[in-house]
Amino acid sequence: MPKLSKVFIVILNWNRKDDTLATVKSIENLVVKGFELTTVVVDNGSTDGSRKALEDYRISTGKYKYIQNSKNLGFAEGNNVGMRYCLKKGADFVMLLNDDTIVDSNLVIDLLKVFEKYPDAGILAPKIYFAKGYEFHKRYKDSELGRVIWYAGGDIDWNNIYGSNHGVDAVDTGQFDKVVDTDFATGCCMFVRKEVLKKVGLFDKRYFAYLEDADLSQKAKKAGYRVLYAPPAKLWHKVSQSSGIGSNLNDYFITRNRMIFGLSYASLRTKLALIRESLRLLAKGRKWQKIAIRDFYLGRFEKGSWQ
Repeated sequence: MPKLSKVFIVILNWNRKDDTLATVKSIENLVVKGFELTTVVVDNGSTDGSRKALEDYRISTGKYKYIQNSKNLGFAEGNNVGMRYCLKKGADFVMLLNDDTIVDSNLVIDLLKVFEKYPDAGILAPKIYFAKGYEFHKRYKDSELGRVIWYAGGDIDWNNIYGSNHGVDAVDTGQFDKVVDTDFATGCCMFVRKEVLKKVGLFDKRYFAYLEDADLSQKAKKAGYRVLYAPPAKLWHKVSQSSGIGSNLNDYFITRNRMIFGLSYASLRTKLALIRESLRLLAKGRKWQKIAIRDFYLGRFEKGSWQ
């Protein structure tokens, strides 16, 4: 009898116990056929009572492995804790899944089929919709809710070092149903072969939050693996409205992490432009942009000076 593949799903929780439990419960509805499934919930030093709620549910159901971090290690290193556990336990595939998602019951089966069809692929990301009521705009018909695209592949503007989600805000009418190469797999849901993680490593913990997914995607590509957007696999994301462009959080981490990412992977011309931009921001940027640039040049990574 052939050995079943071991699939592990890692969910990182930070102060969102209700969303995390909803995600865990949606995972319980996954069709598990032809593979073994283990769910790992990592709490990233929450202070909202998450530990008790998540432990109580685990004890009552026995549905997942629970790991408690002593403090908030950031999205990158928090997920790394889970990935290290998965690899230690013999994972063949690791899925990183946001704690504010609801999965389609065939999510894993559909992704495994894509890996089977594309053996040179190392990382996959599914089609991701806005969860109903979490759309950026309120212009949609009721019949369109739940079919509004949040991610149908990732695009990187290599001249300016900005990432964006392909297809965002469009209503899905089948125009995003083709498996294609993508610049990055989103950390909202990325499905990774163990060989990739063993060859190129885990998330770079310097990022703390933002662009660690693009960084891992680039490392996989440089190692010879394809990174694919992989419908028909799909899920729904309760997209946050609070940390967008202009927020202090965005000003700090995006500004600093663009420097890390761009100076690692961009062309020489773009690297020089980034350095010039950084000097301008240091002089005339917003408060947290200035702090971010200062921290980059001083080598203050991970959480850095973030409050």
